[in-house]
Amino acid sequence: MDPMVRVPVREQDPVVRAANFEEVCLGYSEEEAIAEASRCLNCKNARCVGGCPVSIDIPAFIQEVKAGNFEEAYQIISQSSALPAVCGRVCPQETQCEGRCVRGIKGEPVAIGKLERFVADWARENGIKPKKAEESNGHKVAVIGSGPAGLTCAGDLAKLGYDVTIFEALHEAGGVLSYGIPEFRLPKSKVVAAEIANVESLGVKIETNVVIGKSTTIDELMDEEGFEAVFIGSGAGLPRFMGIPGEQAMGVFSANEFLTRNNLMKAYLDGYDTPIASGKKVIVVGGGNVAMDAARTAKRLGAEVHIVYRRGEEELPARKEEVHHAKEEGIIFDLLQNPVEILVNEDGAVKGCRIIKMELGEPDESGRRSPVEIPGSEYELEADTVIMSLGTSPNPLISSTTIGLDINKRKCIIAEEETGATSKTGVYAGGDAVTGAATVILAMGAGKAAAKGIHEFLSNK
Repeated sequence: MDPMVRVPVREQDPVVRAANFEEVCLGYSEEEAIAEASRCLNCKNARCVGGCPVSIDIPAFIQEVKAGNFEEAYQIISQSSALPAVCGRVCPQETQCEGRCVRGIKGEPVAIGKLERFVADWARENGIKPKKAEESNGHKVAVIGSGPAGLTCAGDLAKLGYDVTIFEALHEAGGVLSYGIPEFRLPKSKVVAAEIANVESLGVKIETNVVIGKSTTIDELMDEEGFEAVFIGSGAGLPRFMGIPGEQAMGVFSANEFLTRNNLMKAYLDGYDTPIASGKKVIVVGGGNVAMDAARTAKRLGAEVHIVYRRGEEELPARKEEVHHAKEEGIIFDLLQNPVEILVNEDGAVKGCRIIKMELGEPDESGRRSPVEIPGSEYELEADTVIMSLGTSPNPLISSTTIGLDINKRKCIIAEEETGATSKTGVYAGGDAVTGAATVILAMGAGKAAAKGIHEFLSNK
């Protein structure tokens, strides 16, 4: 075995998987995991740890995998991460831990994400749970939202002995893990539900169908229900649109609605009465991971799918792995193009898009080259469904019903990066509610920082 080349991971055949919702990546066997772990150099000053937003002791857990001590590897990961089976599947390791791996300088980096996934899956299959606190410290903390930020904050606090209750607006816990990321990337019953159960095994209570700002408020939780601190991890679920003609037509979805119907409401299963008009020819506008998820979902529902994105392939914000999988599955990429109008038939339904071609000009504020329209290059692309995947922003319900909680012009809650502290004493926030739409692992990092901030606040209270 060449130590410079990683052990390949098995995947479903693209032709087969494009017609089902089963997981694409099949993961490592025990033998493959041990072989891949053997490539780790066990660096003394491990750069990979610095690239992990939740600071997992990566060399330590990999050495345990190498020795075949999978349970010990799981407990090492669990000290830092509440959701290892999730992170092993959806984290952008190529720009984080694996992006700093010394092996990657002259060869391929160690497959840290695939090893984390293997360890978490092995633990689940063998009934291994994270270690819980020996006794309660008597302090009550409320967590709003059961997505990655909320689950991480709650799990870390529970390990310190806090009495934690998560309040979730929807009927199922998991946040974006349940409604946003498709089944073929993140299985719900096998992985997400099991990770949530692990958090609950630490003593965390989860109450669903509680809309903070309507069912109750943060002020009421603190003043009337005895919660000494609150963490807001409510995400960013308010979709953005382009503001172009025709966006109100039948057959135009936000990616949020499309994925929520399909994932949380099981629209892809014949036995569920939650249909979704996926269409025969679908245009997905956008180039991020959510756009890839929507496009690959529509493909599995039987559509011909076009991704329309106003920049080129190098500027696609989606993970390279997701773009690669989308191409393998037959998604058509119409790059350097942008819709200017959604075309509507006499019945008020979508019949296509009028699209203009673009070229890249000077860099914008983000450092990416700005797309510029090419005059006279417009054409029509036929479609019966258009899915807008242009990002999301936080719902203002919580901030508008909480006295003394400051927000910025993007309606995001203002919070300290290191502690999650907001302008309101005892209230902390993190994840997409603070940053706008970002990644699962960054939300987890924010939840972890807030748990530490809350612990310091209540310890000194």
